[in-house]
Amino acid sequence: QVQLVESGGGLVQPGGSLRLSCAASESIFMGWYRQAPGKQRELVATITRAGIINYADSVKGRFTISRDNAKNTVWLQMNNLKPEDTAVYYCNARKYYGLRGVDYWGQGTQVTVSS
Repeated sequence: QVQLVESGGGLVQPGGSLRLSCAASESIFMGWYRQAPGKQRELVATITRAGIINYADSVKGRFTISRDNAKNTVWLQMNNLKPEDTAVYYCNARKYYGLRGVDYWGQGTQVTVSS
């Protein structure tokens, strides 16, 4: 069982910035997803232990994911936020047991972009 503890989030005006953090009980493949009201959960960004990064097209150039393997922590720096970024953001960790990957999720943190 992987434990994830998120922090950050809140209310920000368009063009503003927020930083989310996620502390895991172990250092594995991690990422951030988000879910807006009435929509499916979608990938925001992922980062492997080796630092290989993947971003959703909608956040490229605005969001930056990073991690510290020694601290088992992942951050999501969100700049130039837009109203369409409003969603509950979830930290995700995927652990492989042999060939079987199991996803673990944080409790979610609300990000609201509004003037």
